[in-house]
Amino acid sequence: MNTSIEHENKEAIIQDLMENYGTAILHLVYSYVKDAALAEDLTQEIFVKSYHHLHTYNGKSKMTTWLWRIAINHCKDHLKSWYNRKVTVSEQEQLEQTKDASTTEDAVIQNHIDHELAGAVMDLPDKYREVIYLHYYEDLSTREMADVLKKNENTLKTRLKRARVLLKQRLGGTL
Repeated sequence: MNTSIEHENKEAIIQDLMENYGTAILHLVYSYVKDAALAEDLTQEIFVKSYHHLHTYNGKSKMTTWLWRIAINHCKDHLKSWYNRKVTVSEQEQLEQTKDASTTEDAVIQNHIDHELAGAVMDLPDKYREVIYLHYYEDLSTREMADVLKKNENTLKTRLKRARVLLKQRLGGTL
């Protein structure tokens, strides 16, 4: 087979993979690195690497499985790399310093939100307030609440649903 035909065939295969799986690979990479710009860069690197290693595909698995394996390994390699451990940590430290400056403002805002939410919960009728409290503040399941309150589990599910609707209305639909 002529090398230019091989080259054209490789380009067509990679183009097809990029069109059909580019977004899925990008989402996979993002799930590893949690940074949109970095995920885009790594996704490009993955397709370049796939292009250069297309000759290693042996057909024993689906081409997409082969591509996913390259993507996963590339992400893991990046996360273990010197650059990621040293440079990203420095960027993270800068981000944390910026966050510290806004922490006081965030705390005031969160305190206001918490106070408003607590007020809305306290204004609920007793039967709704108790299920909200037990579910969200004490982390009880509806089965556990049924044992505590000596009520039918389905009754408590209905009360919890109605309590959420009431809270949403009282808080202006912000829940």
